[in-house]
Amino acid sequence: MTKGFSSGTALHGISFEVQRGEMLGFLGPNGAGKSTTMRIMAGYLAATEGSVQIDGLSVLEHSLDVRKRIGYLPENVALYPEMRVNEYLYFRGRLKGMGGRRLRARLGEVKSLCGLHEVSGRIIAHLSRGYHQRIGLADALIHEPELLLLDEPTIGLDPNQLRAIRSLIKTLGQRYTVVLSTHFLSEAEMLCERVLILNHGRIVASDSPAVLTSLLKNKTVIVAEVAGAHSEVAAVLRGLPGVSGMFWNPCRNANDNHPEQEWNRYVLECNTDDDIRSGVFAAVAQRGWKMRELKLERKKLEDAFAEITGNVRTESK
Repeated sequence: MTKGFSSGTALHGISFEVQRGEMLGFLGPNGAGKSTTMRIMAGYLAATEGSVQIDGLSVLEHSLDVRKRIGYLPENVALYPEMRVNEYLYFRGRLKGMGGRRLRARLGEVKSLCGLHEVSGRIIAHLSRGYHQRIGLADALIHEPELLLLDEPTIGLDPNQLRAIRSLIKTLGQRYTVVLSTHFLSEAEMLCERVLILNHGRIVASDSPAVLTSLLKNKTVIVAEVAGAHSEVAAVLRGLPGVSGMFWNPCRNANDNHPEQEWNRYVLECNTDDDIRSGVFAAVAQRGWKMRELKLERKKLEDAFAEITGNVRTESK
């Protein structure tokens, strides 16, 4: 699938599949092509080249049939703020060809699933953004689709709203096929079985978060805070077996007048999965330096994302 605009090409021949029952995450920097891909899948945009099939049906040639199978939550949820929640969801159900007992029953189901019962009689304009997202999700679900397309569903939410919507999406993932576009790498790592990383309109990686993380050149890091002359400490730690790189930052209470009491935070990148903390401890203790922190950190999807998309970590060296 390729998509071009007058300003340039947004997607360069990408190709992928989503399995029934899977929760797939789209990750990528701003302008990578995530929202464009979602809009083409939902039938809101046409691809310049290539095609999209949902359940074996072409999005363009069988648009109405495909839309019955899709629930789409765009990045900016367009609601009618003057309507009440019940009125809006009933209105949206009617637009999607529903009515009678089926619509009334479905209204109760989606309000229960999305936690909207207590605000069902409230005017939408008087509700928080978190509730707006819930209403958008209920709208996307009301016609019982098979596939949910969620474009940045948690953007702009406060921490409590964020936790609630993520929990809701996790519940939906047990019942629906979900494609989730997100800027939050921790969110994709928490919710998605597989992620696609887009960069400049191309898919640059596709696998589970665990596998992508395991492919990192430096798989673990050791963090140590040590007091001692920096040049000596840095030379010893950098030379330890298994250490492939080192970053450091002075601690706030560094004592410039007494280098032997200077506290620095050292981040050692390791080229294996081996835990070398015992070697770090022995090297520090042998030289009589002080240590007040020593911990192991496994790299996460955020690190894989940065490495795959070519971002460079910036710290004092």
